[in-house]
Amino acid sequence: MNIHSATFVGSAVRPEQYPPADLPEVAFVGRSNVGKSSLINRLVNRKKLVRTSKTPGCTQLINFFEINKRYRFVDLPGYGYAKVPKTVRRRWRPMVETYLAGRKNLRGIVLLLDARRVPTADDQQLGGWLQEKGLPLIAVMTKIDKLGRNQRQKQLEIIARTLRLARQTIVQFSAVSGEGRDVLWQRLQAMMEG
Repeated sequence: MNIHSATFVGSAVRPEQYPPADLPEVAFVGRSNVGKSSLINRLVNRKKLVRTSKTPGCTQLINFFEINKRYRFVDLPGYGYAKVPKTVRRRWRPMVETYLAGRKNLRGIVLLLDARRVPTADDQQLGGWLQEKGLPLIAVMTKIDKLGRNQRQKQLEIIARTLRLARQTIVQFSAVSGEGRDVLWQRLQAMMEG
């Protein structure tokens, strides 16, 4: 995929703050510190489109990015551990669920899972909720560059079994090397244009 333009559109907490529902959107979701920002930056070949941080929980709003004036990527706040007040974390869930359940131009979800971790109860709950809602889902195993080939295959099996997904449907991705970028773009385009 050739990226001609990638721009930040705005942030939102409530539906009235969302941009117009005039372009297909794909939402990116995962635990805090799973690598969402790095993945989006790598997908669009920009180093600083999405702010990255070593501190979990920096994304606290729903952030919209327009890609090639044809699609929108939506960066949702991470769940799980985050160094933010509990009151803020409690607001995230309804904010995210409102977006996922009500956005008419939402074409699907990219669920990010850290290759080095066993899927948590939060990952399983979200995966089940998305499948229950019938939202198209692309599961992505991030940070694969941090594992050797054998470890990767073991983790792929664990993630697939835990989330009840077929192994071949999980995209293996490295924001460092770019491995998996083309495969993920193919699936994203099919999702947004389908």
